[in-house]
Amino acid sequence: MVGIWSCAQPTHSATSLHFYTMSNDNVFSLFFFVTLFTCLVAAITQDGHIFLPSQLNQDNSLSSSPSYAAADSKLNQRPVIGILSHPGDGASGRLSNVTGVSYIAASYVKFVESGGARVIPLLYNESPQNLNKKLDLVNGVLFTGGWATSGPYLETLQYVFKKALEKNDAGEHFPVLGINLGGNLLIKIVADLGDVLETFNASSLPSSLQLWSSANDEGSLYQRFPSDLLPLLRTESLVLHNHKYAITPRKLQYDRKLGNFFDILATSTDRDDKIFVTTARGKNYPVTVNLWQPEKNAFEWATSLEAPHTENAVRVTQSSANFFVSEARKSSNKPNAQEVRDNLIYNYQPTYGGAAGKGYDQVYLFE
Repeated sequence: MVGIWSCAQPTHSATSLHFYTMSNDNVFSLFFFVTLFTCLVAAITQDGHIFLPSQLNQDNSLSSSPSYAAADSKLNQRPVIGILSHPGDGASGRLSNVTGVSYIAASYVKFVESGGARVIPLLYNESPQNLNKKLDLVNGVLFTGGWATSGPYLETLQYVFKKALEKNDAGEHFPVLGINLGGNLLIKIVADLGDVLETFNASSLPSSLQLWSSANDEGSLYQRFPSDLLPLLRTESLVLHNHKYAITPRKLQYDRKLGNFFDILATSTDRDDKIFVTTARGKNYPVTVNLWQPEKNAFEWATSLEAPHTENAVRVTQSSANFFVSEARKSSNKPNAQEVRDNLIYNYQPTYGGAAGKGYDQVYLFE
């Protein structure tokens, strides 16, 4: 030992003895800390691997490996939505005057895609044979806003809706979402085209919502909304209404056919404080009527509209898309992948129509 050897030399001075004693202390300290560090490393290593605190169990034992929730094998993780086209070019003839032209606003396509699904266009003026083929390729359908309330468009919408109900009756979960006019037409169809709608002053109207207790039910549009967002729907104008017609809660509830088919999820008020049904859900079918337009918050920028574009308004769009696509994932229909690709809307190019600051920013035209 260095310290003992130093003390045993009689010829060394006291200064030398003090020097060697200090060296001994330094060596001992170094030895102590090296030993301590080695023990610590050994304590947190196993088989040559160093583990983070998050990889240790609460009892300080080593966890075997990170665990991840497996995807539900019962769900369809490649859902496809059919969107029914609307007569015209979506721009009052500015983009096309071709006879028989129809369109789908790109905002509806983006809305569906943001929820994790792809789109196949269902042309309102194509043959029933083609429609049936496409309906066998999709996992749900969306009826958009627009202007046409009669003629071939209404007939085709009614046909597609009937097929959707038949799919559900046959055991396939096949959701339907009617937005704005699409929702109003579903109400009229369920009421056997009765005169159940009334006029409301709700064009380009940012609104809040009054959620009913049924909004919390399984399968409700609002069930997918974050818990912090739901109260804001009641206090902030996070949705856009842009319609002239709607149904009152009383009429929907007391009409026998409508009352048996729908539950009211939410109501709203127009500029004259008249209350109308803005969201309803099928009691026995995954059918949702929604008069406010979720796609506009995130994907339409016309200055002629007053669509809310706040962060919370965009969260409303995303939550709505998540709901609809989550319903489509419950569909058991998994068609041939190549047939799906051959019919996707990716086979078409959108046209910019928003240069005038009104109407839709982009539309898909089918001529």
